[in-house]
Amino acid sequence: MSAGADRRPHTIGLLAVAAAVLCFSISYPILKWPGVPGSVIAWWRLVGSSVLWWVLLIVRRRRYATPLPTRATWKRMIVPALFFGLDISILFTAVTRTSVAHAEFIGVMAPLITLPAGFFLFGERPRWRALGWGTLSIIGIAIVLFNGPERGTATVTGDVLMAIGVVMLSAYLLAAKRARGHRGAVGVDTFEFMAILMPVALVTATPVVLSIASNELWPLSGKAWIAVAILSVLTGMVGHGLLAFAHPRLPIGTMSTVQVSQPALAVFWAWVILGETITARQVPGMALVIIGLALVMWFSNRAAAEPAV
Repeated sequence: MSAGADRRPHTIGLLAVAAAVLCFSISYPILKWPGVPGSVIAWWRLVGSSVLWWVLLIVRRRRYATPLPTRATWKRMIVPALFFGLDISILFTAVTRTSVAHAEFIGVMAPLITLPAGFFLFGERPRWRALGWGTLSIIGIAIVLFNGPERGTATVTGDVLMAIGVVMLSAYLLAAKRARGHRGAVGVDTFEFMAILMPVALVTATPVVLSIASNELWPLSGKAWIAVAILSVLTGMVGHGLLAFAHPRLPIGTMSTVQVSQPALAVFWAWVILGETITARQVPGMALVIIGLALVMWFSNRAAAEPAV
């Protein structure tokens, strides 16, 4: 097989993760727009995405005569789905309990968990020379987030919640990769993965939202319903669908490193959608994030057909 053929799945996986990061970065100002607790938006987004994925699954079944998910597939999806429900509920809540700078900077520490875990669980040997360029993105994120016009109020509770959320996110990514298959193993189909992920995640997301914001779960304002509808498609379907698609095609460490660009991109979209101010001191940081991300993708793709170091 040619080197170009070897690199093709890797290239497609990188593009999928980059597109997912774009979706998630746009979601930040949309989440903030209605002024509703994050856990409430997270819960309703799970409901909306569940309906949409099952509609697609049923349409696909009728058109192509594909079977519905088997009992074995449901069992295989339980662990990643439960972690996913905790992940989005806790992370969305943490953002409202601490400063954006603290929340986002803690959030990009996921590779510190996924890189070694990927080695021990899946035998992945990260392409360190390629991932090293992600340092530029991390430096850029620090510049962007700590030079904003409004830093918010940081709290120990919020920071701890964010750290717990990062652990849940990492656990979800690792469990999802196992469910999706790795090293050529046959895993759960992307459509089935997402159709099961969303409703089962409600098992853990529901207690979180009831304990935090049960009185705001219903009714929702018009703005909140619009935000839920947009996020159900933008992140619940497109963003997470692209990540699920990329799982069997990329090392988990590479996926986490590419995603470090999300916070700085969110600052840009907050400026576009909400009119939030970007200071001149943030611009070099945003440039470093983009350059670092581009270099990670470029060198990682070039190294895809070479022996891992």
